[in-house]
Amino acid sequence: MKMIITIIKDNDTDTVIRALTSENFRVTTIASTGGFLRSGVTTLLCGVEDDQVQKALNTIHKIFPPQDSTDEKRCTLFVINVADSQRF
Repeated sequence: MKMIITIIKDNDTDTVIRALTSENFRVTTIASTGGFLRSGVTTLLCGVEDDQVQKALNTIHKIFPPQDSTDEKRCTLFVINVADSQRF
């Protein structure tokens, strides 16, 4: 299992959540602050099975088209291994 941690600007949050949940991914949202100007960002946590990681990443990438090097970055992604996961 993997954990996808996605840090995005507040105004992109609804779009990303809707896209992920429409593909049956579960998403946890954490309001956070970051960047030089302490602008509002949202951190999304999405636990996915190993065979679903690429599908989740593709879903997110569709929302953020390729940018020029001069464009402001809108999304930071981390994919980390999960040693154990339990739901009650």
